[in-house]
Amino acid sequence: MATKALTRKPVRKVAKTTRAAKPVKATKKDVSRSYNAFKEFDGQHYTGMQVGRSHKWNYDKGVWRETKVTPDRWELTYNVIKRRAGHAPEGSGVPIGTGYHWFILSHQYVEKLNANDYTTSMVGLKFKLAHKRATKDTWSSSDTAQRNKLIEILRGLIDELEREPEKTIPVPLHFVHKEKDYKGVAIPVISSCVDGVCHQLDITLNKKHVGVLKYTKNGWRITDTPQGLVNAISAQIEEWYELP
Repeated sequence: MATKALTRKPVRKVAKTTRAAKPVKATKKDVSRSYNAFKEFDGQHYTGMQVGRSHKWNYDKGVWRETKVTPDRWELTYNVIKRRAGHAPEGSGVPIGTGYHWFILSHQYVEKLNANDYTTSMVGLKFKLAHKRATKDTWSSSDTAQRNKLIEILRGLIDELEREPEKTIPVPLHFVHKEKDYKGVAIPVISSCVDGVCHQLDITLNKKHVGVLKYTKNGWRITDTPQGLVNAISAQIEEWYELP
């Protein structure tokens, strides 16, 4: 309400250029303050982007290399520049030169299309082990501390998956919508599963990635996907989880 009042009153008394400048300065200040403010989640204090918000990135043509080291184990490296889809709000984000060390655990589903091409879909988790400030050359945690944190993460995840196996069980999809046959899979987003039901699932239909199906206060939704198709998918999900 305060922002609206500031934009209405100057219409009669203040020049147009002055009116335009005030909201911009306030927005920059507010975004920066919000990003850097201390927040709390399950007793843990943190700064940066608020828990629950999302990023979307576009990756350049990267290089993925992998070596088979056992019949079922591969080692991989991947190098690429990722680019934000859109633009960061002015005043938000960390300084240029800041670094992060993540550990990624992910499903990777692939299907061969021809002799040289495969579809690839990944759904998983990433955990921050350490960060490096732009003004420093050292990480926030020692190598030993990072290793111990990773061990703690893996042990906790094993316990979580043993207690809640549905977090890693794909949901098969097969239905007809508008006289077209659809077949695919819904991969649970692990952190979205509560009491045996996953509220976010990554959807692939007829060998094409559709998007993430999310349960919202307005029902099931997938960004940029016709609601009729979403309803057909969600009906299969609800049947799988035996929802009323």
